[in-house]
Amino acid sequence: MQQIYFIFSKQLSNFITTKLESSKSNKTFWQRLRNKYRLVIMNDSTYQELTSLRLSRLNIFIVLSTLTVLLIFITVLIIVATPLKEYIPGYGDVSSRNELIELRIKTDSLEQLAAANDKYLQNINNVIDGNVSTTKPAPPEKIENNNVSTKNLDPVAPEDAQLRADEERKEKFLVKNKKSENGSESGSSGNNKISDFYFFTPLKGNLTSVFNAKANHFGVDIAAKKSEPVKATLDGVVVISDWTADNGYVISIQHANNLISVYKHNSILYKKVGNFVKAGDVIAVTGNTGELSKGPHLHFELWYNGMAVNPKDFINFN
Repeated sequence: MQQIYFIFSKQLSNFITTKLESSKSNKTFWQRLRNKYRLVIMNDSTYQELTSLRLSRLNIFIVLSTLTVLLIFITVLIIVATPLKEYIPGYGDVSSRNELIELRIKTDSLEQLAAANDKYLQNINNVIDGNVSTTKPAPPEKIENNNVSTKNLDPVAPEDAQLRADEERKEKFLVKNKKSENGSESGSSGNNKISDFYFFTPLKGNLTSVFNAKANHFGVDIAAKKSEPVKATLDGVVVISDWTADNGYVISIQHANNLISVYKHNSILYKKVGNFVKAGDVIAVTGNTGELSKGPHLHFELWYNGMAVNPKDFINFN
């Protein structure tokens, strides 16, 4: 009976030992990384524990990886943001690149100029040697309109067409200096008549009130929506740009040859006194300001040699 008990206990111990060894071998790599270790710093002479750190392999790996990435980032940032990048082989200086580009352009221009000079000298030599062809060149072939294909022509956009029309009208309504009989320019001599001017329409619209000097209405009222642009009728200098109780925001422009234009009841003024404006420049925005205004409109006046004239006689407001 004792022998059987001994054999059983021996087998049991072997089984337990085998299980322990298998459990140790079954530990994963991740578990081994997470095993905790203690780093103790001691005084060498007194063996007194000064400090201790509880670490694992995983923590050390993470700290070292973070420090490495941070060090690489700082190094790259220093190289990119400082002149140290110029010492990198093959990078070069930015100013040197710009100088090389300018030299390349100048070299190309000099080559073209040298080629043109060579051609010019060759033509002179041909003229001196008499190697000039006396035959007339053949006239160019006449192109029939029927043979021209217009299928691939792109249509002009409405905005582009309107812009071209406005520019043409601006050029048309510029003040043109006409020469007088003695050869001097009438624009500078002061002999221009008001009919010699080409006025730019300050605002298009229906006239709600016409010129009537007897009723002290020295201009025309043009009905308009609120916040429409008001344009200068001629080149000139702004002499009035202010607010008045009766007429609201008023702007007045002094033109050549004692001609003055006045724009009243505006909501916004874009020009100040002393500003030079050209015909067609936006100087204000229509409004309903002033006690004499009964709705959004523009009151426009023309004064020539100190006398009010009817703007409708010189400007088409439709």
